[in-house]
Amino acid sequence: MIKQSKYIERELYEPINLCDGKGLLNRDCIGWARKPIFNCNLSGRWLRKKKWNYWCITGDECLFSATISNLDYAGMVFIYFIDFKTKKYIEKTVAAPFGKGCVMPDNVNETVLFKNSSMPVSMLHEQNGTHIIADCKDFGGLPLRADILVSTLEGHETLNVVIPWNEKTFQFTSKQEGLPTSGTLCVGDFNYSFQPDKTFSCLDFGRGVWPHKISWNWANASGMSGGKRVGLNLGAKWTDNTGMTENAIVVDGKLTKISENVSFKYDVKNIMQPWIIKSCVTDCIDLVFTPFYERVAKTNALIIKSDMHQMMGHFTGNIKTEDGEVISIDNLAGCAEEHFAKW
Repeated sequence: MIKQSKYIERELYEPINLCDGKGLLNRDCIGWARKPIFNCNLSGRWLRKKKWNYWCITGDECLFSATISNLDYAGMVFIYFIDFKTKKYIEKTVAAPFGKGCVMPDNVNETVLFKNSSMPVSMLHEQNGTHIIADCKDFGGLPLRADILVSTLEGHETLNVVIPWNEKTFQFTSKQEGLPTSGTLCVGDFNYSFQPDKTFSCLDFGRGVWPHKISWNWANASGMSGGKRVGLNLGAKWTDNTGMTENAIVVDGKLTKISENVSFKYDVKNIMQPWIIKSCVTDCIDLVFTPFYERVAKTNALIIKSDMHQMMGHFTGNIKTEDGEVISIDNLAGCAEEHFAKW
């Protein structure tokens, strides 16, 4: 028997709670939506809940990322940046016991904060978008200041999906790609100005109760290709056998949900070689990802073990919308990663 790779995924339209009154998965919320209609009312399950807001901003000259996360027993807040020309890379992580200082609401369109004297980070929900502010006096020995506005476009569709491992372990994710971005980033003497026609952002919003051990691939990109504003969100491994995927593309604000698995083929012993990323049933995804930088993030603590290889690079190839339009992808900046977590 051939294993089915294309799922029948239910699209939802009305606001709904992620959990029932006992903190278990509300089975009625399994599905996906083009807007963040899910209320992530997590409760109980102490030490197992995972929450994060990850932003990645890609401009002509650099990539900047800020994350606020709370794993219940620890908050992990990190910022990193790479200059594309010089390949200068800096990253800083601040740990907060039991998530102290992390303000992380249940819904996507709300303000997220990390209140900390060494590296305060604000992701302020405003009428016209998300205002990201970060300050750090010692960012690899340099001062850092980020003041960035990610714009919300009327009618822009996003990927919002519930992944159901079982009634006790589940994840809601909102992946928002291709969002025009403006603002400034200063890292020591490096000064960058972001213009909304050349700079685009990705949001990874996650709220859920996770298995103790998990591995995944994730690829994302945002930018202009062929005169169109394009965003990619593709994943593998962690959604296997759940009946749901986190796969989608967005072209000029119109989302195409991809209800089939996507394969990631790469040389684990030489991970800087090109990756082949394709849809498993149809030809809607046919991409080559060529890395230019490898970010390695490893943690081996008493209750946390993580091994991540995040590659920064460019995508080329073709994608196909639900209307059958083939979009040529030419040197689109983004990331692809391999990640194992024991948490």
